[in-house]
Amino acid sequence: MKARHQRLILIGASLAVLGIGAALVLTAFRQNLVFFFTPSQVAAGQAPRTGIFRVGGLVEPGSVRRQADGVTVAFVVSDHARKVQVQYRGALPDLFKEGRGAVVQGRLAEGRLFVAQQVLAKHDENYMPAEAAYALQKGQAQGQAAMRTLAGVER
Repeated sequence: MKARHQRLILIGASLAVLGIGAALVLTAFRQNLVFFFTPSQVAAGQAPRTGIFRVGGLVEPGSVRRQADGVTVAFVVSDHARKVQVQYRGALPDLFKEGRGAVVQGRLAEGRLFVAQQVLAKHDENYMPAEAAYALQKGQAQGQAAMRTLAGVER
């Protein structure tokens, strides 16, 4: 076999190995990719019906309810416009409180119930993911517009 053919075989084998490696990396990346949705997007049906994703917003004051088993907790996450009922089984983070920001990761169950596998609490007063901050501002503006509309109707 000539040296030229050996180099072509080596280049072809190298490209095949690189292609397989890239395919494996992209497959692993896709399986671990978790998207963020707001409660408004979940209510609008934009969130996936199957698969894991994150929902973020504020924990509604007075919504945290602990079940009799002592491990299961139900609460509501809101973006001021829409609400998502969340159920979580496990220990909550120390910074988890009503009226504070939280991001939950899990999947939708029947009847718009979000079953969380992980709860992430806001760790600093000045920090909030850009998507969550935007969603809260947008939801608050929609809520205020709805209140003005209701006030105009009641007059």
